[in-house]
Amino acid sequence: MLTFLGFAMIATFLVLIMMKKMSPIAALVLIPALFCVFAGKSAHLGDYVIDGVGKLAPTAAMLMFAIVYFGVMIDVGLFDPIVRGILRFCKADPVRVVVGTAVLAAIVSLDGDGSTTFMITVSAMYPLYKRLGLSLVVMTGVAATANGVMNTLPWGGPTARAATALKLDASDIFVPMIPALAVGLLFVFCLAYVLGLKERRRIGTLVMPGETRRPAEEAAEPAEERLLVATGSATATGSGDAGTVAGSGGSDSGPGGSGAPVDPSAASAPSARTGSGPGSGGDGAAHEDGFQGLDPCRPTLRPRLYWFNAGLTVALLTAMITELLPIPVLFLLAAALALTVNFPHMPDQKARIAAHADNVLNVAGMVFAAAVFTGVLNGTGMVKQMADWLVGVVPEGMGPHMALVTGLLSLPLTYFMSNDGFYFGVLPVLAEAGAAHGVSPLEIARASLVGQALHMSSPLVPAVYVLVGMAKVEFGDHTRFTVKWAALTSLVVLGAGMLFGII
Repeated sequence: MLTFLGFAMIATFLVLIMMKKMSPIAALVLIPALFCVFAGKSAHLGDYVIDGVGKLAPTAAMLMFAIVYFGVMIDVGLFDPIVRGILRFCKADPVRVVVGTAVLAAIVSLDGDGSTTFMITVSAMYPLYKRLGLSLVVMTGVAATANGVMNTLPWGGPTARAATALKLDASDIFVPMIPALAVGLLFVFCLAYVLGLKERRRIGTLVMPGETRRPAEEAAEPAEERLLVATGSATATGSGDAGTVAGSGGSDSGPGGSGAPVDPSAASAPSARTGSGPGSGGDGAAHEDGFQGLDPCRPTLRPRLYWFNAGLTVALLTAMITELLPIPVLFLLAAALALTVNFPHMPDQKARIAAHADNVLNVAGMVFAAAVFTGVLNGTGMVKQMADWLVGVVPEGMGPHMALVTGLLSLPLTYFMSNDGFYFGVLPVLAEAGAAHGVSPLEIARASLVGQALHMSSPLVPAVYVLVGMAKVEFGDHTRFTVKWAALTSLVVLGAGMLFGII
């Protein structure tokens, strides 16, 4: 009964948010509460929720102060050199933009924190996607999948959990998996290239003008955003051609008809600005939603403190990797120090906190709403029953192939469960079943990592709400677009692991 209710609850949640019948926060709270009643355990709902909130409170605190810290670092210009390099590579070519998104997300993922990756990637790429009229759901899908592959780093979480659960050395699990993970990352780059080609065909050809500076009143606008839009071989300089591009690029679907809605004004903005003065309507497209891209004249820049901020960030990441203090405490201290040094005056500090308050509130609210969902899943015993059922349906003849079974099960299980629930609750059972058939625990542990590309788009991962929130993408749109590509990436990693004899 609990097994059926668990799967039904998850299916109901996914269907409602993908059909946009409920907001994610409302669905995360109301659906599990309803199913708790169906399970006959409504009297314990309060205990389940409090228990879930208690477990996720450190995560919420970490995300809140991480958003403030990295928001401040973006404000003061710490990541401008990296972003400028990526944007110079991207130019105005949709293919380069999408591939650049994957490259940037993979590089920033080296810190092991998904929220950081998504904040930096979206802050860098969002203005370019909006200005070119690219589908924002392509950006979120590529960034999440690239981060999912990189999330297997020993300090990213899953590898350490697998090592702890099976009492193995993390390096023995991760190092042999590097070739398979490299193939998975290469696949993500190829996928980004293909999606970029689809975007190029959808919106037409875009070219950069010369590096000539605009008039003084527009000098603050980055060169990367001063674009002319062309359809076919003709360069569009008038508003009529801009309307043509809006018609082709402003449809309600992304590549293959499954993208997020694209704002037509974003596609037409470049041409509008080319033929207009500073007060033209295109100016709103460049800076809408509060994003200002790489404005080299923004008042929050602190070039004299660049090396202090770089050193502070390196120290923060080092302390995270070495586990000097709990991560929420590290981000709390780092955010306070960054604000104090970069913005010593109280009004400036309040302004920076207020600038990032929307993201903080959205993410924190989503995390605590997710606490209801996970609290009911765990408290009622649904998770355990679902995991036991999935393990039980594995045919006896598949025993010698338990590594393959583990890899396949890691896709749905890490999507529908937290990493803690999978690695500490299910993985030991799979390892024990494999050991009975002579399968090494190391192989089981390595196979358990392949589902991470899909896991990073799970509704139970707090960082994904940072991604969709900052990108102004509906979670349902992101899920519909990303799940198939992320699952395919996971299968590629699994196939490569088997081909190389790692799994």
